[in-house]
Amino acid sequence: MGVINYRATAEFLHRAEIEKREVTRITADYPDMTVEDAYRVQEELVSMKRQHGHRIVGPKMGLTSQVKMKQMNVEEPIYGYIFDYMVVPDGGTITMHELIHPKVEAEIAFILRTEIEGPGISGAQVLAATEYVVPALEIIDSRYENFRFTLPDVIADNASSSRVVFGSRLTRADHLELDLVGVTLSVNGDIKDFGAGAAVLGHPANSVAMLANMLARKGKKLNEGDIILTGGVTGAVRLVAGDTVSARLDGLGEVGFKIAE
Repeated sequence: MGVINYRATAEFLHRAEIEKREVTRITADYPDMTVEDAYRVQEELVSMKRQHGHRIVGPKMGLTSQVKMKQMNVEEPIYGYIFDYMVVPDGGTITMHELIHPKVEAEIAFILRTEIEGPGISGAQVLAATEYVVPALEIIDSRYENFRFTLPDVIADNASSSRVVFGSRLTRADHLELDLVGVTLSVNGDIKDFGAGAAVLGHPANSVAMLANMLARKGKKLNEGDIILTGGVTGAVRLVAGDTVSARLDGLGEVGFKIAE
């Protein structure tokens, strides 16, 4: 369909989120869209949200498991941004009518003590720059019909970001071997999935390091105080109204929320 109108494409995705409706994936119109193009759409979308008065809490990583990377045929994860309006308190309630077709996954979030600027950042450098880690539940909600998309589609759609619940317990990053942290994701008391921190690129700190190095290509960095979602330790589980969701992370504590109509 020719030249991509980045602003108009971002507006299309922004409206879909605001109006809570599924839309056709944008690569149906732009089959030649590259990953670079997709990040340009995402930048327009992020700038639009900021113009609406929303504040970035921190970036997030997606497709951080080998399985997901293989599924999407990619060699590196993707990133997007979490905004203040997406944050739900621990134990809080999310209503179904706010979202389209949400799924939840359990993650480990990093809170930075100092900024991190790539390239060449290692997991060890990330741990040295991290103040705390906290348990998190990320609710992803693709704006595309039936959660079907290609890699550029999901990048442009801010990596399906929609809601996040952070646990209230802060743990020093150097107090645990985060790759060995066991994680269970339960819905209505039944364990739906489980994993260990190593599911995220071998160690969640590697995810933050990779993010810093990816951002460096654009002259960007991770900032002091950023809260970074490192990627799903568990798979993503579909949610329905009435669900009570909880995750338990060994040594990090628990986090949970409810889904209302």
